[in-house]
Amino acid sequence: MAVGKEEVEIVKPRTDTREYRRIVLRNSLQVLLIADPDTDKCAASMSVSVGSFSDPPGLEGLAHFLEHMLFFASEKYPLEDSYSKYITEHGGCTNAFTSSEHTNFYFDVNTDGFEEALDRFAQFFIKPLMSADATTREIKAVDSENQKNLLSDAWRMNQLQKHLTMEGHPYHNFSTGNWDTLEVRPKAKGLDTRHELIKFYEENYSANLMHLVIYAKEKLDKIQNMVEDKFQDIRNTDRSCFHCPGQPCTSEHLQILVRTVPIKQGHKLRIVWPVTPEIRHYKEGPCRYLGHLIGHEGEGSLFYVLKTLGWATGLSAGEAEWTLEFSFFKVVIDLTDAGHEHMQDIIGLLFKYIDLLKQSGICKWIFDELSAVCETKFHYQDKIRPIDYAVNVASNMQIYPPKDWLVGSSLPSMFSQGSIQMVLEQLSIDKIRIFWESKKFEGHTDKVEPWYGTAYSIEKITSSMIQEWMLCAPNENLHLPAPNVFIPTDLSLKSAQENVKFPVLLRKSSYSRLWYKPDTMFSTPKAYVKIDFNCPHAGNSPEAEVLTDIFTRLLMDCLNEYAYYAQVAGLYYGISHTDCGFQVTLVGYNHKLRILLESVVEKIATFKVKPDRFSVIKETVTKEYQNYKFQQPYQQAMYYCSLILQDHAWPWMEELGVLPHLEAEDLAKFVPMMLSRAFLECYIAGNIETSEAESMIQCIEDVFFSGPDPLCQALFPSQHVTNRIVKLERGMSYFYPAEGLNPNDENSALVHYIQVHRDDFVLNVKLQLFALIAKQPAFHQLRSVEQLGYITVLMQRNDSGIRGVQFIIQSTVKGPGNIDLRVEAFLKMFESKLYEMTNEEFKSNVNALIDMKLEKHKNLREECRFYWGEISDGTLKFDRRESEVAALRQLTQQELIDFFNECIKVGAPQRKTLSIGVYGNLHNSEYTAEKSEPVQPYSMKIDDIFSFRRSQSLYGSFRGVSDHSKL
Repeated sequence: MAVGKEEVEIVKPRTDTREYRRIVLRNSLQVLLIADPDTDKCAASMSVSVGSFSDPPGLEGLAHFLEHMLFFASEKYPLEDSYSKYITEHGGCTNAFTSSEHTNFYFDVNTDGFEEALDRFAQFFIKPLMSADATTREIKAVDSENQKNLLSDAWRMNQLQKHLTMEGHPYHNFSTGNWDTLEVRPKAKGLDTRHELIKFYEENYSANLMHLVIYAKEKLDKIQNMVEDKFQDIRNTDRSCFHCPGQPCTSEHLQILVRTVPIKQGHKLRIVWPVTPEIRHYKEGPCRYLGHLIGHEGEGSLFYVLKTLGWATGLSAGEAEWTLEFSFFKVVIDLTDAGHEHMQDIIGLLFKYIDLLKQSGICKWIFDELSAVCETKFHYQDKIRPIDYAVNVASNMQIYPPKDWLVGSSLPSMFSQGSIQMVLEQLSIDKIRIFWESKKFEGHTDKVEPWYGTAYSIEKITSSMIQEWMLCAPNENLHLPAPNVFIPTDLSLKSAQENVKFPVLLRKSSYSRLWYKPDTMFSTPKAYVKIDFNCPHAGNSPEAEVLTDIFTRLLMDCLNEYAYYAQVAGLYYGISHTDCGFQVTLVGYNHKLRILLESVVEKIATFKVKPDRFSVIKETVTKEYQNYKFQQPYQQAMYYCSLILQDHAWPWMEELGVLPHLEAEDLAKFVPMMLSRAFLECYIAGNIETSEAESMIQCIEDVFFSGPDPLCQALFPSQHVTNRIVKLERGMSYFYPAEGLNPNDENSALVHYIQVHRDDFVLNVKLQLFALIAKQPAFHQLRSVEQLGYITVLMQRNDSGIRGVQFIIQSTVKGPGNIDLRVEAFLKMFESKLYEMTNEEFKSNVNALIDMKLEKHKNLREECRFYWGEISDGTLKFDRRESEVAALRQLTQQELIDFFNECIKVGAPQRKTLSIGVYGNLHNSEYTAEKSEPVQPYSMKIDDIFSFRRSQSLYGSFRGVSDHSKL
């Protein structure tokens, strides 16, 4: 029984029709029940007030390791992996994360499987089993998770910032855990890790430290009965909540300049101050106010000045890591090569801007404007997946009073000059920590961070030094932002045609095609506009592709100080290059959307290359290409897979090769030529009327295609863009071995791809059903049992309508050749499971997949992503989900088995596989051996990707063929 339901008025968005109820069970577990009769998925999230700060000394990573272990089995459900198997087979997903003071476990599932899923989930916190065998195996998974992070700059720099704090403070510690901290060191001290794990669980996992969110379809009373029944047996030991011992920085850790060497190319400045946690003043939002101004990108802002000087390409500001006891305010600046040479000037300008904020006083109009934007965002927020919503709210429950569980700190509403002034004063010269990253510091450091091996050196800096930097910094016109003209004031809803279920072809000319769908689902004052410029000249060589990329970045660059205001106000835009041109996307409140769209279109039409900005963007693009080699090995394998399969893909090495020779004049000549022939594929959706949508496209056509000397002309019939994919031969196995691009990376990776068919509803559902049934057994066998590596995934693949399935595995334990053998061994083992499946199990899986397909889109973006995918691929099957459900209802178990035997089974005559192996430095010798090994019958080693691609047949393209739909 619940101790009672407390009728607390929980603040919720005006448009939110869900019902909420807070209850406290007799074991002191606090629960928020959410009833949503419209939901297709149910979800739960349990947040436990125990995290890595509670790790016992000498057992770094124990809290994180416990999070892993609770998934294995329980006294009530002792079969290992049965929880995850049940969730997957009922259309759901499950995961967990460990932070410094909390551990969050969560899942979602189709509505009909929720009650049993919840019962299985509850056992995590009642009677979990942590067998000795599973404990030993899962330490390897934690170690593999850590291995993938070792060469990640984000993880390395985060740990370095933690390392340079008080040793006795929990913030200082390493929190992931690895083989050394969880196996080797405990053993050397005579400790049994499993015993310590159970002890940690029993001492810390108490009901009074837990907060649970249940998101379900039923009425609140029914959900409450279910929760009381399943969660009342969690023990309550009245454990007191962990309290952090104050700030982790002493004077020794302040006024420091840390030079450090990153893995990737590029220079970065991270300026950090310890400040009063905003959570103590969350209604007043002091860090939000200051982050808004210091991180602003409009004219007169710090970033605008740094960008104009050619010193920075990005800047963000705001509160970073925080607890109730301590917090950091961070400013992160991405530097150009020139900016790296002006570090002192940049710090000087930052403090000049902080001085400007002090001199200007705390402005009520700025706070009010920010508050109004936040309020509109809260009340017109998009619905998100129940699982994400549950996690967000459960995380809030431990921090905020019940009335603010949904709001958190997202609604600053009380203007307090004092609290903003207090944090502003803390952004002082004598509290600063500067972390300066650059490859140029290689060989000039004298210290190494112990967990990740990051090289660094420390220099103490004084107040007088920074004052000197301020005096020497250039005199630029820094000023506060202007009032935001993009804040929407008309949030009314247009009258939509209720009978429009799918996008319709609203308008067509030789220049463009407009697909349109009014909002009949979400009732929000938002719209989505996508203009896809298909330009044959944009992708016909590596040079053309690179120039198109630079062109789109320069457009974003010159629009930034104007369009940044739109983004602050909730109207987002992007211009990005595609395989065959570029696309413009706008999404957000519809009120001022057209103003922004017309500004973007005008900038494209009147584009002029600024040589200084070209140089900066070229430098950025060059570094991005150079950093490709530092991608995770599994990402490299996926890249090679795409390069082999996609007929028009250019390799990044060739694109990097042409970059040094490209100059501003090349782009100035290229853009008119690129735009000279174009076709515009357009999609407009949301709170926009038919006439408005047509008028927008007519306006764009007038800009580009009208007049005596138009910028663009219609495409010739022969120029329409296609997207063709290599057709692998039946019965053949292809293998492409490659050395890892980063010689320091120990991880190897395999992508084992099975190509199946060209888009077809019946074949699609057979493939999808196989993937659903095999997903969890593959994860359990290859990761949990064999411990090949933390990254172990079975997923579908869709290349422009060509369907298949792929295994993706990253490992230090085995090389790609051996992993490939393990994948094939799994498929042989799975074969027997498929034959043994009962008719009831088959039907259950079919129903789970049907439920997943019938799941409604949560918001406009999600809906648009689905329909744009159909338009972009050229498949135009807007009723795909309904058609595939119809095919699923007809599918028999024998048909699935026949499909497996023909297309997936090892040795099947129709089977077409492509294995990509990326060899890390632990498996170099295997790579050498693989290169010289004789080829087996019905297999082929790919030595040269482009010779192979040219020699293969291609699937027909869906795109660029005659219209599937008539006006």
